[in-house]
Amino acid sequence: MTVTTGGALPDQLYDVAVVGAGVVGSAIARELARYPLRIALVEAGDDVGDGTSKANTAILHTGFDAVPGSLESRLVREGRRRLAAYAEQSGIPLEPVGALLVAWDAGQLATLPALAAKAVRNGHHGTRLLDAAELARREPHLGPGALGALEVPDEWIICPWTTTLAYATQAVRAGVSLHLNCRVESVTSGGHHELSTTRGLLRTRYLVNAAGLHADEVDRHLGHEDFTVTPRRGQLIVYDKLARPLVRHILLPVPTALGKGVLVAPTVYGNVILGPTAEDLDDKQATGSTAEGLETLRDKGRRIVPALVDEEVTAVYAGLRAATGQDDYRIRAHTRQRYVTVGGIRSTGLTASMAIATYATGLLGDAGLHLGPARNLEPVSMPGIGEAGPRPYQRAELIAADPAYGTIVCHCERVTRGEIRDAMSSTLPPGSLDGLRRRTRARAGRCQGFYCGAVVRALFEEGRR
Repeated sequence: MTVTTGGALPDQLYDVAVVGAGVVGSAIARELARYPLRIALVEAGDDVGDGTSKANTAILHTGFDAVPGSLESRLVREGRRRLAAYAEQSGIPLEPVGALLVAWDAGQLATLPALAAKAVRNGHHGTRLLDAAELARREPHLGPGALGALEVPDEWIICPWTTTLAYATQAVRAGVSLHLNCRVESVTSGGHHELSTTRGLLRTRYLVNAAGLHADEVDRHLGHEDFTVTPRRGQLIVYDKLARPLVRHILLPVPTALGKGVLVAPTVYGNVILGPTAEDLDDKQATGSTAEGLETLRDKGRRIVPALVDEEVTAVYAGLRAATGQDDYRIRAHTRQRYVTVGGIRSTGLTASMAIATYATGLLGDAGLHLGPARNLEPVSMPGIGEAGPRPYQRAELIAADPAYGTIVCHCERVTRGEIRDAMSSTLPPGSLDGLRRRTRARAGRCQGFYCGAVVRALFEEGRR
């Protein structure tokens, strides 16, 4: 197992280097790890899933409203099936809550049958139209004026943090070299690719670009200008767990050209989220929230679930999506260059990640990479940070064997000393307190670390020694 976070890179020639350790890049590295290859996973940040993958609406999509016949439609449908099974096997938090696409005016109501027909063309046959009375019974806290809804029962909620971590953990245990704090600055190609990074030179025979917001920049290093990534900011509000009884399903709006719109949804951590906004920007680092954006969300939330906006806010956050102005993924093999671009992966990328990984691996094979015989990877068992299953502090047998699992450190989220210890000694230990939060939920509660921050930091520093 090789994870490096600093210093010079090892002097070796890899068979494949994957740039970007978000959910898609990590999934690709995991898929490639099934073959007898030397693989490098290169990440600019100090942790996997530290970009777009950590800040999204955390929905396992069906792809019911994708463009029929598109690559996205096919990969989301296949990816959803595979990720649902993988989550169950690996302990990734997942809840089958279902979604309701709510119509608030006559025009939206008239659109619902067409969306149901579109879902059928995308291979999804489980939708059902609800009238206003049934909708009110299903969601009693919904605001007044809703005329009906389209039920999409297979839209579920999932933990994006644990998904990315599971992929990367399995990849590293299978021999993939993960290089963190390693930003790619330029690429030159000859007999092989040479990546100039902030940690030195990395050499590889084949290259996969899964750099997310920066995928267009990496593409240009290879001489291509096929697309431009416009960062689309999505701001979200996280409401306290006391708000959870107000929402039974994912409440979706009728989609627009800018995206799926503002939704209200439960999370696997027991909260409720409201968002996202859709703001096209120039700055790929602009992940701050704005007063205007949050007020827009509150206005929309007040109509969807009026009682929600009176609940306590636990946190606000913003993520950037890689918009390209196209209605499909930008996945392409440049065979002569031994190079695959995986760009324009939008909000469905989490759901499609495993299918994207298989597709990209196939493109590498088409470009001349000899994969060799595939093997099954050793399964992983991820920490149970979701609310639907028993947490460590609730498991008497676990506490009896190790009292550290009964010593709560973060009381808002019920995180124990044992969980923090396990995270710090794991295959991919966190490089920051934010990374620790994504592994354990420590400091993610309503006090945002006000009470537990000092103890959590002390345990983090102790675990790094």
